[in-house]
Amino acid sequence: MLKLRYEKTSPRRLRSARFARDERGTQLVELAISLPVLLMLFAATAEFGRYMHSYVTLAKATRSAARFLASTPVDKNRVSLDKDDDAQRMVVYGDPNPSDGVRQPLLKGLTTGNVRITRDGGVGGVPATVKVEIVNYKYTPLFKLGDAAGDKSWMSVPVKPSTTMRYLLTQPSI
Repeated sequence: MLKLRYEKTSPRRLRSARFARDERGTQLVELAISLPVLLMLFAATAEFGRYMHSYVTLAKATRSAARFLASTPVDKNRVSLDKDDDAQRMVVYGDPNPSDGVRQPLLKGLTTGNVRITRDGGVGGVPATVKVEIVNYKYTPLFKLGDAAGDKSWMSVPVKPSTTMRYLLTQPSI
């Protein structure tokens, strides 16, 4: 009986059954399917990390500049603009008086023109608060994810951290 069963099986059927059991190359197919998805996830994670690094760097820089301005004595007749220049350089370079050899901005494309200083309120010529904000600074991604359509309008994301602090010296100097 057993012999009859093998005799009825055709050679073509044997080959197709052997091919169905053969698993060589399936790992390569799985890799070809999953690798682009994994690379896209890796690139998106890296871009998000770079964006957050840029935002946190600018937020810390505006905080230190606002703290610098809030603790600087103010003349009751005028606000010292040279302190504003120092604060802008502090945001851009990390130091109010950077040496010429180390004049690299903290982030690529950041200039003192991107730093806006605003004073509000107060009495007797001394403002109540100082606000340091970043304006017109765009983060440009390293990887061009999703650029298949050629639309680059989303490629530059604005980064706009700001810090507002109360003046510590609220009494006008005499």
